Amino acid sequence: MAGTDSGDAGAAARVTVLGLGDMGSVIARTFVERGYRTTVWNRSAGRAAPLVDLGAASAATAAEAVAASELVVVCLLDSAAVDEVLDSVGSAVAGRVLVNLTSGSPAQARAYERWAHERGAEYLDGKIMGDPPHVGTAHLLLPLSGSLRAFEAHESVLRELGGVAYHGTDAGAAAVEFMAQVALGYEMLIGFLHVLALVDAEGGDVAAFAERAAGLVTGYPPLLTSIGEAVRDGDYPPDLGPLRVQAALMDDMIDHRESVGVEAVRMREVKDLMDRRIADGHGGQGFSSLFALLAKRR
Repeated sequence: MAGTDSGDAGAAARVTVLGLGDMGSVIARTFVERGYRTTVWNRSAGRAAPLVDLGAASAATAAEAVAASELVVVCLLDSAAVDEVLDSVGSAVAGRVLVNLTSGSPAQARAYERWAHERGAEYLDGKIMGDPPHVGTAHLLLPLSGSLRAFEAHESVLRELGGVAYHGTDAGAAAVEFMAQVALGYEMLIGFLHVLALVDAEGGDVAAFAERAAGLVTGYPPLLTSIGEAVRDGDYPPDLGPLRVQAALMDDMIDHRESVGVEAVRMREVKDLMDRRIADGHGGQGFSSLFALLAKRR
């Protein structure tokens, strides 16, 4: 059963959802179905009709929707849409908790927090890691950051949407987590596609290789954890073997790729970093030590 807010004892808690796209609509429906008094608003008003049929209230303007609830969840297409909606809301946000689940950068999150504070509101930034069918289940992850007081007050409501993790008072921290996790996926998958191109160029069965590779990656979690600890501590053990041994393999990998017309840019970058670390006297360290050079680039 939904909780109660301090201004409406005995009644279901109120929540407003701004934005009824594919994700926003499911978020609003989840709140309605779990007993929250839900007010919705969308620039195209027709998107609200199915939710009204379920019991939601539809506001004519974003400002009216914000005024209806202490907790206001924003889920729009992009930051340009958020800017437009917040401009229309203005002072109506005073006294509210604004939870922005729209994708965006850490810098944008911090800017929205300043905007909210200037208007007497508290701010939480969140990023949705999952698809609309995952809303309301443990398969959806919701990193959040910003006001600790707002998080503690509304954590139970936000947990209706999925697994919640609070990343601290820096409003940009959730976006850092989101961007890093999504980037890790893309970095891994584009590398995987290049590897499949290599297997295919040699006449191999890419599907069979992919099945074997799926088993291989299950061994990586301990390595990722140890690399993170090495980077944190600045102490780089010979993970994957000493760099001077790893570097000897890189030339063969580069030559092989280029001999069959497969791009080798990333392999050349790795080889260059290894060579530089070895030249600096760190040939006994492991792969994690390449971070020391990446950090210097900042």
